[in-house]
Amino acid sequence: QLQLVESGGYLVQPGGSLRLSCAASGFTLNAYAIGWFRQAPGKEREGVSCISSSGGSTDYADSVKGRFTISRDNAKNTVYLQMNSLKSEDTAVYYCAAVGRRERLCRLFGYDYWGQGTQVTVSS
Repeated sequence: QLQLVESGGYLVQPGGSLRLSCAASGFTLNAYAIGWFRQAPGKEREGVSCISSSGGSTDYADSVKGRFTISRDNAKNTVYLQMNSLKSEDTAVYYCAAVGRRERLCRLFGYDYWGQGTQVTVSS
């Protein structure tokens, strides 16, 4: 069964950090570009960050630039999202998605696989 599984979501105070993981099972991620997305209650899903299959090219939403870092370890079949200086407005369900191409895909549509999401709550 081909699937992506996110983990690492938690309740954290403003200013804190979390690292989300996106692990693939049933397929190898090294041929897939990956995107991270989030959806807050009552809002549309939005792009957070994206990375090429090699990890050599990345991009970020303006709202997270300088605070979030996307990376990947193809040997571990996992992509990460390091989130620092978290704010209450970062509260959302975070999803990863994979598309079978080398170049990063920094938009919401066009992905082949989606994970089930992991909840990130930033609150004091």
